[in-house]
Amino acid sequence: MKIAIIGTRGIPNHYGGFEQFAEYLAVYLVKHNCEVYVYNSSNHPYKEKTFNGVNIIHCNDPENKVGTVGQFIYDLNCILDTRKKDLDVILQLGYTSSSIWSFVFPKKPLIITNMDGLEWKRSKYNFLVKQFLKFAERLAAKYSDFLVADSEGIKKYIDKKYQKDSKFIAYGCEVVSDVDESILKKYHVEKYGYNMLIARMEPENNVETILDGVVLSDSKTPFLVIGDYTINNFGQRIKEKFSNNSQIIFLGSIYNNYELNVLRFFCNFYFHGHSVGGTNPSLLEAMGSSNFIIAHNNIFNKAVLKENAYYFYTPEDVSFYLKNKDKKLEEGKIQRNLEKINNEYDINKINGSYLSFFDECLQKKHQ
Repeated sequence: MKIAIIGTRGIPNHYGGFEQFAEYLAVYLVKHNCEVYVYNSSNHPYKEKTFNGVNIIHCNDPENKVGTVGQFIYDLNCILDTRKKDLDVILQLGYTSSSIWSFVFPKKPLIITNMDGLEWKRSKYNFLVKQFLKFAERLAAKYSDFLVADSEGIKKYIDKKYQKDSKFIAYGCEVVSDVDESILKKYHVEKYGYNMLIARMEPENNVETILDGVVLSDSKTPFLVIGDYTINNFGQRIKEKFSNNSQIIFLGSIYNNYELNVLRFFCNFYFHGHSVGGTNPSLLEAMGSSNFIIAHNNIFNKAVLKENAYYFYTPEDVSFYLKNKDKKLEEGKIQRNLEKINNEYDINKINGSYLSFFDECLQKKHQ
């Protein structure tokens, strides 16, 4: 089977959840005798032609020169290149800047789209952008041969909205166990002596709410904020707002997955503020890292965590947990989350579900 993966900035992961997913899946598919092509932005630091057996196709991405419109040009360049290859499947991750080019896709391969979250709900977008995103969502639903939803909530929405049956396949991750405590010295923290969050600096990830709660609690425990705060005005404002709070430490982006695992594994409380989207990869990684999780109270997080976390809406909630909860008393929640990763979100199981779905879709095509 010849498979192309588009819609990400490329692998190995140097950006976010879709990129990490693409890396896991592409390497898995190669090990199962597939010929795999992953499209990488020309801005990606990895410049080799292969990665662990995966073919890397570097496409021109002018986003760093022309801004957001560059994403649309990059996606077009990727799609045009797929026309040069005799592919069986094109897996499209997201639709924001690619679905307008649906008419350019090659005719032979199946177009399978992971619909991601409800992008038009993100608070960072103005009215016109939200209307465009709804339009892009409709195009993706209409012109894809098959759709994937990464949460039951997204599946219900897609099936009802577009009367088109989608396949629920969650994200996956690995359980973290073999970690080197000495890595903590690099970040000047001690085992179980710090709290943390990992997120893109966007309003709907509730970074400001969490940090307001940290300040309100008057906690002296270091709080690590991992995410690129230079990427937008919101991130820069948040960094400036909390610059006088010595316990809040902005580490920026960390793409060394092993070091991230170590930081997660040895943290005290892990705060997950994401409020828009489906099954968030960083939440699964926190579960797989034996974290005591305090998550934003919404249907997406609750669908994954259920009773095995605490939930917040306000800074006051965050402050309360910091002052009144003890990780040692929450081992039951932590253990049940680990069991859920092993039973429901194991990365090999999820990757296998994608491969089986590709086979199933191809069989339907030839019936």
